Amino acid sequence: MRVSALCARAVRLLTSAATRTISVFLVYLRASRVPCSAANHAAPDMNMPASSGPTASAASAAAPAPPVRSLKDLSPQQWKSGIAAWLGWLFDGLDMHLYGLVAAPFVAGLLFNSKLIETADPAHQLVKDKSGLIQAAFLVGWALGGGFFGRLGDVLGRSRALSLTILTYAAFTGLSFFAETWWQLLIFRFLAALGIGGEWAVGSSLLSETWPKQWRPWIAAVLQTGVNLGVLLACLTTFAMADLAPKWVFLVGILPALLVFWIRRHVPEPAEWHAAKKSAGANQPGILDLFRGKVLRTTVLTIIVCACGLTAWWAFMFWHAQHLRNLPDLHSAKEAVYQAALAAGEFGAKIPDAAKWISAEKQKVVSTAFFLLITSSIIGNFFCAGLARKFGYRRSIAFAYLGFFIAMFTTFVQPRGWESLVWLWFPLVGFFSGVFGLFTMYLPPLFPTLLRTTGAGFCYNIGRIASAIGVVFAGSLASGGDFKKTLIFASFLFLPAVLVALILPEPPDESATFNLAEESAGPAD
Repeated sequence: MRVSALCARAVRLLTSAATRTISVFLVYLRASRVPCSAANHAAPDMNMPASSGPTASAASAAAPAPPVRSLKDLSPQQWKSGIAAWLGWLFDGLDMHLYGLVAAPFVAGLLFNSKLIETADPAHQLVKDKSGLIQAAFLVGWALGGGFFGRLGDVLGRSRALSLTILTYAAFTGLSFFAETWWQLLIFRFLAALGIGGEWAVGSSLLSETWPKQWRPWIAAVLQTGVNLGVLLACLTTFAMADLAPKWVFLVGILPALLVFWIRRHVPEPAEWHAAKKSAGANQPGILDLFRGKVLRTTVLTIIVCACGLTAWWAFMFWHAQHLRNLPDLHSAKEAVYQAALAAGEFGAKIPDAAKWISAEKQKVVSTAFFLLITSSIIGNFFCAGLARKFGYRRSIAFAYLGFFIAMFTTFVQPRGWESLVWLWFPLVGFFSGVFGLFTMYLPPLFPTLLRTTGAGFCYNIGRIASAIGVVFAGSLASGGDFKKTLIFASFLFLPAVLVALILPEPPDESATFNLAEESAGPAD
């Protein structure tokens, strides 16, 4: 009891220290000033009314930015903004999925140590309930973080807010290592999610304002690939550390904090944001302006499309690993391998505990399945980007959502062996997740500059509250460790999203059907 009390006290002290660090860092962000480079080549915001007065005069007097036709034409500041956003998304993916890959065994161990269950069985009903509740808290934190840090991005600036989001999710992911009870883990995951949700909104707005508008679908694919590679890093982490206690993987999540110092020194605020701040003066819009005027329709439609799609996707992302881990044929296969190795004397004098060895082997299969799923998602990112270039965003989103439904429904409509799920069906579902990459460049331009990170962050991430409810509800539908019924029900959420996607607006400041060959051919002779 004394050791437990000391550890609990250490957790409270570390949480307090992290909170104070973030508070001090926020003061630093407000005090610091990074000059804006005129080389950002940001085009004026077509959602905002044309300004007049000194700002407009200065803009008209400035020399026009040279055309950007290829990567070699990008300015150093554009490269720095792109690298900062991409690395933020990479580590976002890492910290986001570490828990999902080790949720069942980690939560089972916490419940067993708290004497809430008799054995650390990942298939125990209480493990499902608490792990689902922790994931729900994470999704709620993600939703709130999207709105909160999105607002900071509009008020303080993109670069400052990006730094703060990364520091937040890195600190609290690392602190998850110290959790001794399921509710402590829930708190740490909730706080980490605040930063992860905010990073999505701020990073996407930063790139939409600094990189060429005609490249947005491909930028979206590259950004989403950063998340996917972060998830692959999470898979690699859990695979490499499968023989250790699950809590050790969370220490890897601290690494993104090192990125913050580089961002603050080298990444300026976009020229478009500076111009909008000066033009607005004291009349800066607030979050309630998302529900007024012409913006209201955009807000409502994007919330519906994002909420339905994300609820289904997160039900799959969280429960498919539990479904795979609990398949009887996977357990039998690994038990047979253990017995064969034991009979052949492969373990030598140090024979491992059968239950622990089989559990570690299952974890490796889950990590492998995740690796293949995310690899397929990367291909899907560029497939969906190609669709958006040719057919526009709304039709591409509707098509991908329909494919999502067909793939997910077909995967779980009948019993399937673990090998076919790992090598075929899960990657098929993952392929259509490339649609979520489109939202990174699609949503920000729909909103005025000073509502951009607020609107994108709120509309995309608020749907995660519905996802949180869906994850908890989905767990209650499962029978033992079988989540087929759960995921079949979840797949039907894509159908209303298909219909609403067809009436979404296209971004007002670009055409999604321009000739890519002309734009990327380089400067004319």
